Parts: sequence; structure tokens; C-alpha cells
Amino acid sequence: MIHKILVSACLLGSPVRYNGAAKTLAHPLLDEWQREGRIVSVCPELMGGFGVPRPAAEIAQAQSGEAVLAGDAQVVDLAGADVTALFVVGARAALAAAREHDCRFALLIDGSPSCGSRFIYDGSFSARRHAGAGVTAALLRAHGIEVFADSEIGALHERLARQEQG
Repeated sequence: MIHKILVSACLLGSPVRYNGAAKTLAHPLLDEWQREGRIVSVCPELMGGFGVPRPAAEIAQAQSGEAVLAGDAQVVDLAGADVTALFVVGARAALAAAREHDCRFALLIDGSPSCGSRFIYDGSFSARRHAGAGVTAALLRAHGIEVFADSEIGALHERLARQEQG
């Protein structure tokens, strides 16, 4: 069985990031997975209702996506506006897309308050990072979807191979 993979749209070259840019991951595995029809492209922030460009946003007070989902933390933009609700709507939309396409794996851009899976920024807008997950990565994991950062594409490939052999 060929498993589909939820992938951050910015990694696929779509200019959907807050600043109107992409964060294209040029990798032969992505090319292969696209040819095989495995890729389900998502941008949780656009799915949540944000436009492009938009103010940068971070999870406040060095909290995590799990805390946001529990109602214990907020996502704020650079102007200090609470944009938590849109991040949660986007995370739920990404989860719905994963379920619709039976994605058991996700490859998401690290650092994002939505998609970060290994690190996110601390809410001070000073480029300080800390270990943690964004809102979408946390929600996907809570529903049994294995999330890999863009730097972990090799590990995702190995995981897919094991899953498809066994």
C-alpha cells in the first residue's frame, strides 16, 4: 500500500508563508513522492483564514501547540493581536485533509507556529527558538499522525519503507 503524506505547501514551492515567500525543499524524495501521487499539500494558516502576506505570529510565552490546543496559551502576531482561533481552525482543517486522504505521515516546515515539530519560536519575536511543536503538528500527533520536520525527510523515507514492507 502506498501511503499519502501531508506536506507543508511552502516546502513544495508555494509562496504561502507570512512574508509571501516559499521555503522550497528541493529533494529527490519529494519529486519521487509527487510522481507517485503521495503528496497532499496543505497550508494550515491559509486554511484557517489568513492571507498572504500577513504579520508574523508566534506562540506566546515560550509555550507550545499542545498548550494552545488545551486553551492554556495564545498565538499572537507581531502587533500583539490574538490570532489563536485562526491557527486552531487551520490545524483542524489540516487534520481533516489528512483524514480525508488517509495520511498517516506528515512532513512539515520546522519553526512555524503551525507546522513546527522540533522547534518553534518563543513568542518574543527576537528569533529565539525552543523545543516544541506548533498547533497543527501537535493536533496531528494527538490523532496518531507521525510528524516529521523538513530536516527529517530521510527518516520519513525510512519510516515509509518499514510501514510498506510490514
